[in-house]
Amino acid sequence: MLKDKDIREGLFDYLEIEYGKIRIYEEKMIGKSRADAYMVIDNALVGIEIKSDADTYTRLEGQIKDYDKYFEYNMVVVGSSHAMHIEEHVPEHWGIITVDEVEGQPDFYFLRRPVLNEKADVSKKLELLWRPELSIIVEKYQLPAYKSLSKPALRKKLMEKLEVSQLNESISEILFERDYEKMLSEINEYRKAKNPRRRGPKKATSVKRVRRLSK
Repeated sequence: MLKDKDIREGLFDYLEIEYGKIRIYEEKMIGKSRADAYMVIDNALVGIEIKSDADTYTRLEGQIKDYDKYFEYNMVVVGSSHAMHIEEHVPEHWGIITVDEVEGQPDFYFLRRPVLNEKADVSKKLELLWRPELSIIVEKYQLPAYKSLSKPALRKKLMEKLEVSQLNESISEILFERDYEKMLSEINEYRKAKNPRRRGPKKATSVKRVRRLSK
């Protein structure tokens, strides 16, 4: 019986063969759900939900609603125990990949290719970007700097100023190239500029560990 961890590495290799240039991000909160993964391709994002033989459909209905808000394409990857019934549980625009164990290794097959999800909302996709990454879009299209705007306000401004196709292209470009160490450094610099430290005794601060999520 294949479990989630048995499926992931082989799955991402299979998707690279199928799609060519991709980048995978794992374990991302989207609305009230946690996406197992999403895949960056040119001008679009593809949500990936994994249902191993050990999983159930208990949360799938709610997960589908959240995936459809964030990603232009979505797919579910299922173990052999789900293969006969999964089409009853996902919308017609969702893709389906089945995985079987062959000689101790996962073997993948596209039962159904994903088609465009008309419910995808580019404003939700913009939520996947960090503040400095939104500024990259501002600079690309030579918009005013909007340095005083919060992230939500800047996302709204980009929606007003740019076409959806321009935003989709930019989001994929940025996520393809995201450098976590560089981006975290830029975020820290932005926060220092927005909130200069007052003079006075230093206060103790806690340090949070940051987990790298991209593959």
